Amino acid sequence: MLQDISVPFDNTFHPLPAAMDDPVLCFDQGRVLLEKQEEAVRFPTAAQFPGEKLTWLFRVGQKSFFLLDGDTPAEPEGFSYVPLRSLRPREPREAVFAAFTGRHLHYWYTHQRFCGACGARTAPSDKERALVCPECGSVYYPVIAPAVIIGVTKGDRLLVSRYAGRAYKSFALLAGFNEIGETLEQTVKREVMEEVGIHVKNLRYYRSQPWGIDHDLLMGFFCEADGDEPLNVEHNELAEAWWATREELSGLPDSASLTFDMMRRFCGEGAENP
Repeated sequence: MLQDISVPFDNTFHPLPAAMDDPVLCFDQGRVLLEKQEEAVRFPTAAQFPGEKLTWLFRVGQKSFFLLDGDTPAEPEGFSYVPLRSLRPREPREAVFAAFTGRHLHYWYTHQRFCGACGARTAPSDKERALVCPECGSVYYPVIAPAVIIGVTKGDRLLVSRYAGRAYKSFALLAGFNEIGETLEQTVKREVMEEVGIHVKNLRYYRSQPWGIDHDLLMGFFCEADGDEPLNVEHNELAEAWWATREELSGLPDSASLTFDMMRRFCGEGAENP
């Protein structure tokens, strides 16, 4: 998956000054700045932004990554902005992971420039990854939204859906955000009931995934349909939902996403069936 990289990821707070060859992440909405005409994912470096303020983000392997502060920069010669989601199948995987994780932090920095309590401009803490209000002392940490991905099984079939009103038209699993006061298990049961109108049982946690595009922490669960209730699809959320066989889902690509990883797991590709 996205986070399964072959080099260490270090997000310990120890900001360093940028060296000229350190990669710099620049974002424009859902796009990231990359070197043109390169199969490999390559970012601009600090040498291309002399005099600009750079914020230390994290280290991936031996590389320290930085974020360009301020407004979206123009495209340097030889670089262009590309949709972040288009990086999912590309290499090296550690660069793709860095882009997704950097996007998560970029969103937080740009949406927390002012204190929500008194309106003063926030400033970076020199002790931890946080933004601090110099006027009232409020402290703001990166926002991580917990969400569930749900693989509902019924015998030898898996509940598969397609989203309504989204550009993404491929297979999906049921999913949703954890609400105030809920356990993750309650979120699973509620989302399934809301989206397809059935009860589930025998919940089993599978694995998790950070998903920086939407600043989520996704948690995958498998569960079983409880009884023979017909599907009652909520069409504001889903275009369709159906019970898919393993044959329908076989041959899915080895994707960066937890959703496809769970579908492959259901199909028995590289692991025991859930």
